[in-house]
Amino acid sequence: QVQLVESGGGLVQEGGSLRLSCLASGSIFSFNAIGWFRQAPGKQRDWVATITRGDETNYPDSVKGRFTISRDNAKNTVWLQMNSLKTEDTAVYYCRALLTSGWSSWGQGTQVTVSS
Repeated sequence: QVQLVESGGGLVQEGGSLRLSCLASGSIFSFNAIGWFRQAPGKQRDWVATITRGDETNYPDSVKGRFTISRDNAKNTVWLQMNSLKTEDTAVYYCRALLTSGWSSWGQGTQVTVSS
């Protein structure tokens, strides 16, 4: 079973930046895609970014132009660079891998808090 561990969260002021990391237990090159998701208190979990095996990236309008997803196959790591952070970006952020058998399990996530 693939395991992914998120890290890099923290407290940042509005307008600031953070870079989140997602370290996989296996080769990410074999994954069909990797996605970042987030869940704010009292809200549903939302999709934030996706990168495919072919390095195609996609974002919802809420983060497009501010967030960038990238990958390093040699390090089995996917990053989420978050710039121009807003208070509404406050959430627990999770990464998941899309395997041939479906999406991997949810991990512990990493907390991002943006203060005004």
